[in-house]
Amino acid sequence: MSISVVMFVSQPACLTDLQGRLFSILNSYKDLLFTRRTFENGEEIRRTYVLHALNHVLKTRSRVRKNNTYLHRAAEEGKQLEAEEFRDQGLTRPKVLFVVPFREAALRIVEIIFNLVLPKGEGQVHNKRRFYEEFKDQTEQPTKVQKPASFQALFAGNIDDCFRLGVSISNKIVKLYSEFYHSDILIASPLGLRMIIGAEGEKKRDYDFLSSLEVIIVDQADVLLMQNWEHVLTVFNHLHLQPKEAHDVDFSRVRHWCLNGYAGKVKVDDSVHSGTICQVVAQLPQVFHRMESQKLLDLPDARFQYFVDKVLPAHTGALMAQTLIYVPSYFDFIRLRNYMKKEEINFTHLNEYSKTSDITRARALFVQGRKHFLLYTERLHFFKRFQVRGIKHIIFYSLPQYAEFYSDFLNFMETVGHGNATCTAIYSRYDALSLSRIVGSERARRMIAAEDSVHMLVTGA
Repeated sequence: MSISVVMFVSQPACLTDLQGRLFSILNSYKDLLFTRRTFENGEEIRRTYVLHALNHVLKTRSRVRKNNTYLHRAAEEGKQLEAEEFRDQGLTRPKVLFVVPFREAALRIVEIIFNLVLPKGEGQVHNKRRFYEEFKDQTEQPTKVQKPASFQALFAGNIDDCFRLGVSISNKIVKLYSEFYHSDILIASPLGLRMIIGAEGEKKRDYDFLSSLEVIIVDQADVLLMQNWEHVLTVFNHLHLQPKEAHDVDFSRVRHWCLNGYAGKVKVDDSVHSGTICQVVAQLPQVFHRMESQKLLDLPDARFQYFVDKVLPAHTGALMAQTLIYVPSYFDFIRLRNYMKKEEINFTHLNEYSKTSDITRARALFVQGRKHFLLYTERLHFFKRFQVRGIKHIIFYSLPQYAEFYSDFLNFMETVGHGNATCTAIYSRYDALSLSRIVGSERARRMIAAEDSVHMLVTGA
């Protein structure tokens, strides 16, 4: 038995074609990275992985009960049985972990569990009322008429990102809020788990419940990246560690892979993309600069030096006024902000931590042309989706994590009556996946391998 890791970047005869193909992979216990999740197929995917999780829990439960019967009968008859045949448990009870970004996602997972375990409403659900009070969105949300459909779909329902829930399942009974060490399934956000895992040196911390997980499902991993990926790494770094306490375990029944701390591996196979550049309606030249770095660890320094030496000087003249600099990484944003302050460059800046009053003021200064540059982080756009006005030039300090943001910002630009509008993007060979999602897989391969380091593309012609 090995751990199965499933990442989504959402009765067998009723499965759709997509569900059937996914379930056949999941049921073979192969690690899976699925990069074609959309808001349209999200529920299909969610129902498939919940079905797989329940199937796993019920199969392992059946095996344990059967072995219990054999061992009890053998003890009564005084027979000696081979112990290795009955290693059917982990060091702790939890077998499945769902990692999702919002309470709304957890709510939908639990409702699918209800539907599959109690198909006609038969049976019992413990703590159901408390669950809906805490996970269902009770407030009336104003209609986000100016936000894109993807934003409204993503942030629908209860979007609290700090939660954890234990679920135990038996015959026609689903118990919510079960204590973790008496749970079959754990549903949590990375932050919710981080709060209980704690940090080195803290007295009250607990992660023994992660010691024997067999199926891990991470849904909407791209959203977790926008929240705080460090919390995800913390969770995975605490998988399959030796528990600090025994938790009433029968070591003669524990599987060897649990005792040896085995962990799975993930193989990444990216799909072919046509590129979101096809969605750009603005007519303007887009210049892609390939910068070189021999080591991945040196990439941040090499990118910064390339920007300072090659890109920034070409955008300081009066004709390049109202240039937005798009920065995916907050650490890069801090570095650029400090540099521009030191060099006394005329700029303003916005990030995900900016106050509403600061956002209003900075946007006004930029659109009025009183600030030459606007530093703007990707996480701010992810959570707010402002339609930024006044952009006449744009620099992508590095390529967006969300390829659609590239076309969004180019379509924001004021190209009518401003024939000199430009777009500049910096990339490296380490950005191959991001580049392929923007310019298309075939063109990205050529741009990575070409001798020329500068490539111009024109859209809207």
